[in-house]
Amino acid sequence: MARSNRPRGRKAQPSGDDEADIGLNHLLAGWRRSEVRRDGLWHVQPVPAKQAVKSYLCPGCTQGIVPGTAHIVTWRGDGVLGDDADLANRRHWHTHCWKIK
Repeated sequence: MARSNRPRGRKAQPSGDDEADIGLNHLLAGWRRSEVRRDGLWHVQPVPAKQAVKSYLCPGCTQGIVPGTAHIVTWRGDGVLGDDADLANRRHWHTHCWKIK
């Protein structure tokens, strides 16, 4: 009989919503990166097409980003008003527009 490589024990279940939120935030933070540009430090996070459910206006080309289009979200990393204000002022960009900014 062939040997099975599957684990035989129970799978660990998160005991509450807090652990699930921590896992999700950790997963999302893995995609986030920081970039230094002429105008300062920026946090950049890609949004896959499956998660893009709203339409946005790209500040680079002033064209719309339609739902279902992969794009990126950026916000300041060195703003003087604090992290909460920087996160509230995040912007959605076409990936190409951000690269040529």
